[in-house]
Amino acid sequence: MDGPDGGLNALTALTDATRRAAYEAVLATGARPVGRDEIASALGVGRTLAAFHLDKLVDAGLLEVTYGRRNGRTGPGAGRPAKLYRASAAEHAVSAPPRDYRTAAELLAESVERSGADTALFDVAREHGRRVSSGGDVRELLSAHGYVPEETPAGLQLNNCPFHRLAEQFPPLVCGMNLALISGLLDGTDWQARMDAAPGRCCVVVSKNNSD
Repeated sequence: MDGPDGGLNALTALTDATRRAAYEAVLATGARPVGRDEIASALGVGRTLAAFHLDKLVDAGLLEVTYGRRNGRTGPGAGRPAKLYRASAAEHAVSAPPRDYRTAAELLAESVERSGADTALFDVAREHGRRVSSGGDVRELLSAHGYVPEETPAGLQLNNCPFHRLAEQFPPLVCGMNLALISGLLDGTDWQARMDAAPGRCCVVVSKNNSD
């Protein structure tokens, strides 16, 4: 997580509607880097304008740049590698006056692990999911809670973990809490959550319930 200035820069970068849409389009691709042509097409703008906003998001620390050939060709005659963009792993927070909720969360998570109270945490997380679930479209529901769902042949891949830093420090505890929370959100729908950890996305995936 960055300092106050970094958070303010990131917040300022997202005040422009087109730039915010570009960021959301990149975020929706998960770990897969995308080029300016793909973002231009998604936003319905020119590639020069798309590149301008993408580079501004890089400057703000919201995106990072990599290079690669999209056509799979290598060697002489393959052309220059394309400039590609993907979401930065950095977190940005703004609060005034400054607050340190992350440290509190880390201390609470460690306390739960030491005391063996994970079952109680999972029960609370599931109950919370049920309580805040608004029903309706599952994609909108998951998006509202920060998961960035992407449709795949197997169901919904969640391209963002709202608890990423804590999950890195306390994987079984936080991933279990996450699974319980999403299960609560999906309670009463024809969708189900299961654990399927992979790099670059949430450890939980969502699929249609095949019990019928």
